[in-house]
Amino acid sequence: MNATTRVKSRKSLKNLTASGVCLALCMLLPFLTGQIPQIGNALSPMHIPVLICGFIAGPFYAAVIGLAAPPLRFALFTTPPMPMGIAMSFELMVYGLVVGLLYKWLPKKNAYIYISLIISMIAGRVVWGIARLLLLGVADLPFTWELFISGALLNAIPGIILHIAIIPVIIMALKRTKAIAE
Repeated sequence: MNATTRVKSRKSLKNLTASGVCLALCMLLPFLTGQIPQIGNALSPMHIPVLICGFIAGPFYAAVIGLAAPPLRFALFTTPPMPMGIAMSFELMVYGLVVGLLYKWLPKKNAYIYISLIISMIAGRVVWGIARLLLLGVADLPFTWELFISGALLNAIPGIILHIAIIPVIIMALKRTKAIAE
């Protein structure tokens, strides 16, 4: 095995391990708010590990974790409720994909962590709205422009603030410890 192959193998193992930890956090963090669903909906604790995974492991791993986490959590703990969890799967997939791609493409300065995070959160919420519209035929759940604005923006403000406040700090700390490549 040559040096290049060893480096690629080590990087793949690191990404797979980080993804596994992030998936486990997707299962565990909602328990912090599980007793009060309104707080869980507002803070979106499952979104945090998916976004972090995008920074650490890259777009592919984070997209897979984002897509898989809601149905896996539903299978294990019956939340998030289906078919709402399907829309959430696509939302989280886009979060992971977009944040991973932007972090890969943009300069590695701290300001771009915020830019990557905010753009991915906007893209994910748009995809969530599209997925909810597509689910109208599957579920008898109403979905209007007002419900989109309420769910994607107004009710999500605490989670948006939380994500913008803690995720960049975590990523910057991981960069300082060399857990994430510059």
